[in-house]
Amino acid sequence: MGSKKQTTTLALLAVCLLSMLCSSCYNKKYSEGRHYSFNYNFEVKADSLELLRQQPEELASDLLTDSFCVGKGSRLVVADFRTLPSDSIDSVWVQLATESSEFGWTRESELLESVVPDDPISQFIATFSDKHVLYSLIIVGLLAFVYLYRKAEKHNAPIVHFNDIDSFYPTLLTVIVSAAATFYASLQMFAPELWQQFYYHPTLNPFSVPGLLSVFLVSVWAMIIVGIAAVDDVRTQLPFGDALLYLGGLAGVCAVDYIVFSITTLWYVGYVLLFLYVAFAVRQYYRYHRLRYVCGNCGKKLRTLGRCPYCGAMNE
Repeated sequence: MGSKKQTTTLALLAVCLLSMLCSSCYNKKYSEGRHYSFNYNFEVKADSLELLRQQPEELASDLLTDSFCVGKGSRLVVADFRTLPSDSIDSVWVQLATESSEFGWTRESELLESVVPDDPISQFIATFSDKHVLYSLIIVGLLAFVYLYRKAEKHNAPIVHFNDIDSFYPTLLTVIVSAAATFYASLQMFAPELWQQFYYHPTLNPFSVPGLLSVFLVSVWAMIIVGIAAVDDVRTQLPFGDALLYLGGLAGVCAVDYIVFSITTLWYVGYVLLFLYVAFAVRQYYRYHRLRYVCGNCGKKLRTLGRCPYCGAMNE
C-alpha cells in the first residue's frame, strides 16, 4: 500500500513537470523596465508615506507646498507619472490616489521603499525577503530544531534523517525545499528582471510564466503535494504524540533548509551544499531507515531479519 501511494505521488509530480514542459510555448512575454503602470494597486508597509498635494515642479521651484501622510496598511492606486530631470534625488515622480479619493505625488524610489503590491503572494514574498525576518527565522528555526532533536533523542522518538520512519516523503520534502530555496536565490541573482516582474504580477499557475519561473512554481506545487503525502504517512505510522513531534521536527528541518540554502546560494556555496545535502539525505534514508524485509508470518515490515517484534515469528 505504501509503495502504491509513493508511486501515485511521484506520478503526479511527473505529470506537473511534463505539463510545464509541454506548455512552455504558451508562456506570455515578460516585459523589462518598470513592472507596474496606471491603476496598479499598492499597500503601504512603512509606518507612513508622505504625499505632496501640489505638482512636483512646484516643489522643485521652491514654491509653497503642502503634503499629507498615509499610514501603514493604506491602499494606493497609481494615477500618473511625471519625469522631473532637475530633481537630483529621483527624476521619476508617481501620483497616487488614496482610499479617501485624495491625490498626492512622491518620488518613485521613496514609493517603492514604502509599499508592497496589493497581492497576498507579493506580500508573502516581501515578508520572507526581509532581512530582519530571515534573521529571526534563523534563530527560531535553529532553536526549535535543536529542542525537538534533543527531545526526540531523549525519548527515542523518530525524527527525519536521524531516526526516521519508513517513508521517503519526509526526506523528499526536505530535498525539494532545499532545491527550491537554491533556485529562488538563483533567480534573484541571475534573472532579477524576471523575478521582479513575477513579484509585481505573481501567479501560482506554472503554465503562464517563462520556463525558469515554471520550474520554481512546479517546485512549490511539489512541496504541497509531497507535504500532504508526508503528513498522511506520518499519521498512519506513528501515535498521535510522536506524529506531532515528528512533524514539528520536519517543519524545523525544512525551515533551516530554506534559510541556509537561500542565503548561502547568494555566495555560490549553496550549490555545493545542496549536492552534499541531497547525497546525505538519500543515503541516510536508504541505508538506515528503509525497511527492507517483511515478516513471513504477519506481513509487517522489518528493519532486519530475525524474530518479528510483532508476532514473534523467526525470519531468516
